Amino acid sequence: MRRRDYLRVGGVLAAGIGAGCLGSDAAAANRFDYGTTRTRGVEVPLVPVADAIEWYENDDAVFADARSRAAYESAHIAGALLSPAPDGQAEGDPLADLDQSTRITTYCGCPHHLSSLRGSTLIKNGYERTYALDEGFVEWRDQGHPIEGSQTDSNPDLFTISGRTDPAADGKLAWVWHDPSGQREAAPIDADGRFALDVRFYDVTAASVVRLRTPAGEVTGHLGDLAGGTVEL
Repeated sequence: MRRRDYLRVGGVLAAGIGAGCLGSDAAAANRFDYGTTRTRGVEVPLVPVADAIEWYENDDAVFADARSRAAYESAHIAGALLSPAPDGQAEGDPLADLDQSTRITTYCGCPHHLSSLRGSTLIKNGYERTYALDEGFVEWRDQGHPIEGSQTDSNPDLFTISGRTDPAADGKLAWVWHDPSGQREAAPIDADGRFALDVRFYDVTAASVVRLRTPAGEVTGHLGDLAGGTVEL
C-alpha cells in the first residue's frame, strides 16, 4: 500500500504501517548530522528536500502539514496528514496514534517556522525521529514533487512583515492571523526584538485584514500596509 493511501487513515492502521516500515528502534533524530533550528528549547533537525523526497518515495516517513486547515485543503504534499503547529489538531490528531519509532517529517511554507514548532512538540513527546522540511512546501512544489488539493496551480503572493518589539521577548514568537480563513504564520523574535514573518496565504490579498501579535501587544491592519515597513509593536 502506497503512502497516499494509508496516510489518509487515522489510528491503528497508520501507526502499524509506520512502525512496520521504519522498524522498532527509535534512533536519535539527527543521525544524519543535518543542521538544526532551536525551537522552544528543542533542536529540530532540518531535512533537505533532496533527502525528504527519497523518504517519501520509499515510504520511509510520515509527512505532516503544520499549517492551517485552509492552507492544507488548498494544496499539500500528496498523502500528508494535517497536524497544525504547535500541538496538532485539538481532537483526533492523526499523529497521536503513531508508534514513537515512526520517522515524521513536518513541513510548512515559511519555510520552516511552523514545521519546527510542531516538530519541537513531537520530539518533546517522544517522537525522536522527527524532522522539519528545511526549504518548506514551496520548494517541494516548485521542484515538481507530488502535491494535491483544491488549488494546486495557485501560487500565493509572498508578503514579508518586518517588525520590532520588546527585546525581552527574545526567543518567543510573533504571529500573524487571517481570521476569516484561519490561516496563520509565525516567526521567532531575535535578541534585538526584530522579527520577519513570510506570509503566503491562499485567497488573501494586500487588502485583506490580518492580526499581528507579539508578547508585547497586537495590531490589526491590511496585510499590504503591515508589509510596507517596520511594524513597531
